[in-house]
Amino acid sequence: MPYTQEEGGRINNFAAEPKMYTSKPPTNTEKRNYIIAAIVALSFVTGIVLVAFSVS
Repeated sequence: MPYTQEEGGRINNFAAEPKMYTSKPPTNTEKRNYIIAAIVALSFVTGIVLVAFSVS
């Protein structure tokens, strides 16, 4: 575990850093799936709001 020693003998422990990687841009299929998921979520929330208004 990496650590540093400060003045006075105090030791600071640091967590192990994860490996870094670059992210890849979404493919056209992933973009389409994100749009479909957004439409489904928006219609679900709209339906809940409409039910709430109709009940109250």
